[in-house]
Amino acid sequence: MFETLTGRLNQVFDQLRRRGKLSEADVDAAMREVRLALLEADVHFSVVKSFIARVRERAVGAEVSKVLNPGQQVIKIVNEELIGTLGEPAPLNLTGPRPRVIMMVGLQGAGKTTASGKLARLMKSKGERILLVAGDPYRPAAVKQLQQLGERLDVDVEADTSITPPQLAKRALDKAEKGGYSLVIVDTAGRSQMDADLMNELKAIHANVNPVDTLLVIDSMIGQEALNIAQGFKDAIGLTGLVLTKMDGDSRGGAAISIRSVTGVPIKFIGTGEKLDALETYDPARLSSRILGMGDIIGLIEKAEAAYDSQTMEKQAEKMMTGGFTLEDWLDQMKQMKKMGPLAQIMDMLPGQMGQAARGIDPTVVEKSFKQSEAIINSMTLKERRNPDLLNASRRRRIAAGSGMEVQDVNRLIKQFRETQKMMKMLQKTGGKGLGRMFG
Repeated sequence: MFETLTGRLNQVFDQLRRRGKLSEADVDAAMREVRLALLEADVHFSVVKSFIARVRERAVGAEVSKVLNPGQQVIKIVNEELIGTLGEPAPLNLTGPRPRVIMMVGLQGAGKTTASGKLARLMKSKGERILLVAGDPYRPAAVKQLQQLGERLDVDVEADTSITPPQLAKRALDKAEKGGYSLVIVDTAGRSQMDADLMNELKAIHANVNPVDTLLVIDSMIGQEALNIAQGFKDAIGLTGLVLTKMDGDSRGGAAISIRSVTGVPIKFIGTGEKLDALETYDPARLSSRILGMGDIIGLIEKAEAAYDSQTMEKQAEKMMTGGFTLEDWLDQMKQMKKMGPLAQIMDMLPGQMGQAARGIDPTVVEKSFKQSEAIINSMTLKERRNPDLLNASRRRRIAAGSGMEVQDVNRLIKQFRETQKMMKMLQKTGGKGLGRMFG
């Protein structure tokens, strides 16, 4: 997400940090580079113009900090203004009598059906009783796709292609009122482009169910066109929020920065992958931090909490700090890390120097190494995992053959494990001093 933009901005910031004092000319030169970086990232020109003007006014003004040097002060201003541009967080409107209805709209290919499933999963985890409504009878397999998502989530799905989507939505609302459901999520049909037939159908559904939120699901990879689509839906049926999908892609990401300022519609969620748990509540401060290369340590903690069992974490941490950490524990850690999501996303969240170092690493190489390590450890006996000292030459040859690796690969894994053990012992002796420097 925003890799090119982050890289360009970090180059500008590195130059600012090296200067003990900034002149107006230095600020102007930096702002020219920031302007180019934002425009290349496909941020709307009017948003860029306003953003640069605000930052420059504050940067060359009377703002003084006793803690920050001038370069750091400019970075702080850029961060604050970027947060302002990204807009205030806007949670779902869950007020009023139950069942509440959320209506998902958008063009074909934006990911409405998947986003509906992701939202159902998220809200179910918060205690809501969900009814999904398959309101897209036109796209082949759309109804089947939602039914499959419902089965995976253990969420009921209302579907019937013999009646119109507005009639189905009304029937689903009646069912939800009688059946004790607290939230109804209506997946609607899309088109390749906005047209009168689509808008009339959406208006009819809206009138029948009176949703508390109408969310536009939009593909963040389509660039500036996202702004036009959002404005078109807003004018036609009214919108209360946006769901930006494919934010994990290699898009330039400018739509995410521009869309709130241009349309006035708040972003409520961002999709960061294909899996059902890859939906994040929109937080402008955290997104700004990631754009500026400062990481997202809160998001990283949330992912870890979702993937790791707290008791297991405590036990493993205790083992690591007391020297009782085994290859079996290491294997468990790799499995838990995989649950956190794609490695590229995790690396993107790392702050400071760790984040900068991670951006120079190919995540596919690391993931391949993880798979090889898993295969090697899985080929060991339980005794060997718990006591690597048993691994003599003949055992290592057997493990290599069983895992489809070379003996050198087994040796490399054991060496890495020993180095990890040494680092843990060193941290135990120093009380963890020096870890702070790793985060910049």
